[in-house]
Amino acid sequence: MVRPRPQIDTIAMYSPGKPVEELKREKGLSRIIKMASNENPFGFSPLAEEAMQNEMKEITLYPEVTSPLLAEKLANKLQISKDQVLFGNGSDEVIRLLTRTFINEGDEVVMAGVTFPRYKTNVIIEGGVPVEIDMQNGTHDLAAMAEAIGEKTKMVFVCNPNNPTGTIVEKEALREFISQVPSHVMLVMDEAYYEYADAPQYLETLPLLPQYKNMVILRTFSKVYGLAGLRIGYGLMDPELVGHLHKVKEPFNVNRLAHAAASASLDDDDFLYESIRLNREGREYLNARFSDMDLTYFPTQTNFIMVDVGVAAEDVYEYLLNEGIIIRPGHLMGYPTMIRVTIGQREDNERFIDCLQAFIKDYSRQS
Repeated sequence: MVRPRPQIDTIAMYSPGKPVEELKREKGLSRIIKMASNENPFGFSPLAEEAMQNEMKEITLYPEVTSPLLAEKLANKLQISKDQVLFGNGSDEVIRLLTRTFINEGDEVVMAGVTFPRYKTNVIIEGGVPVEIDMQNGTHDLAAMAEAIGEKTKMVFVCNPNNPTGTIVEKEALREFISQVPSHVMLVMDEAYYEYADAPQYLETLPLLPQYKNMVILRTFSKVYGLAGLRIGYGLMDPELVGHLHKVKEPFNVNRLAHAAASASLDDDDFLYESIRLNREGREYLNARFSDMDLTYFPTQTNFIMVDVGVAAEDVYEYLLNEGIIIRPGHLMGYPTMIRVTIGQREDNERFIDCLQAFIKDYSRQS
């Protein structure tokens, strides 16, 4: 039997939220509420739908390798150079390109102890060594992360807002941390949930790019723009870094429909702002209901909330599955009594709360 490289034996397949179709088959349910994968429950821009329909006539042709028109459009919107933009098959691919391009065997990569798991996986695949730093109240411990940077450190990941906790690091603390990362160490700022962050203490990192040529900013069209199924994300960085990644990435990694939809989405600020507004309303509703139920939760700046239900997360997960509601149990992420729930439409949020209250009531009665 052909054996894989030793690193492959130390990692597991990525575990996504349970698919809607699978739960329908298993439970015989006709209506499923998916609140597990941080997708946009409000859909996507109608301009994107129109653009994809128009693009269908070109589907027999390969897309352009570097997405030049989309890069120029996004760069103009962000007021940077198009040479600073690189698109990926989701920002996940950009993460993989970064580790594949820059991580040698034995290089250390500093990251939070509970964060997006694909950082660690991709580092291990390349033979690197993940250095995981314990969280403080669901937030990156930047001081400890700075201390962990040593001679072998090649890269640092900061997910801000953080997945799965939804928390952010305070503006001045992050600014100081960025200044402490040595120029030969790559700092990857994963901002997949950037558009949802509205707290005054959230740091805008994009203006810092010219000063810190070792910094990479990751963003995506999967979340607030609602294009998760098309798989298109991007990295913002120094043009020299973009050049290195272009040598490594697959030539036609972003398909034509994704290009068209992303480009059209950039024209629809009304959809963008409405999604942000509705998400904020849902966040406030769920936070208030959790407080009414005396449940603690991490302060979120995203489209999901991690809440401590005080009992085994697996039990809540299974109960909600039987009610046709999919969430993410926290025991898989280092929080055995917490669940992560995506903020949904109003009626979905209300249904989730009703079911959660029923579970807690039943559990208390049986205890």
